[in-house]
Amino acid sequence: QVQLVESGGGSVQAGGTLRLSCAASGISASNACMGWFRQAPGKEREGVAAVDRFGSPDYADSAKGRFIISRDVTKNNLFLQMNGLNTEDTAMYYCAARVPVGLCRPRPGDFAYWGQGTQVTVSS
Repeated sequence: QVQLVESGGGSVQAGGTLRLSCAASGISASNACMGWFRQAPGKEREGVAAVDRFGSPDYADSAKGRFIISRDVTKNNLFLQMNGLNTEDTAMYYCAARVPVGLCRPRPGDFAYWGQGTQVTVSS
């Protein structure tokens, strides 16, 4: 059974930083496509970043230059370092995983396993 548990969310002022973590079990980070997604109230879930089984990242345009996705395969953890946060980044952030078939892109519909989410709130 795959379990993904996010942590690290919180409230921060614009321009601040946060680091999200995702603890995975039942799936190996070294043999999966894993990603971060977010959903703001009244909006659809959108991709933020994904990393393939080789460690190669892919970012949504909104994340490029500000966010960094990384993983620790020894501890089966996924991370999202978020810098230069702004109010538009306010959302529930989710960790997700899937088997490594095809290109690993942060497309929500491709992912089978999801965490419960962690809230990020950015104030001006």
